[in-house]
Amino acid sequence: MRSDAGRLWATRERPFPLAVEEAGAFRTVDADDLLGLCQAIAAQESSAEGTVW
Repeated sequence: MRSDAGRLWATRERPFPLAVEEAGAFRTVDADDLLGLCQAIAAQESSAEGTVW
């Protein structure tokens, strides 16, 4: 999605498990450009992989 301010946003269709969210993973991320958005998504997925559910 693109906001009115021009930022790109992405959100997971399925939420992370509660333990992953409590550990700091975010379901929705934003960035100024596509590369930044891809990096933000990758960071959240990586964070989720490192959390014990």
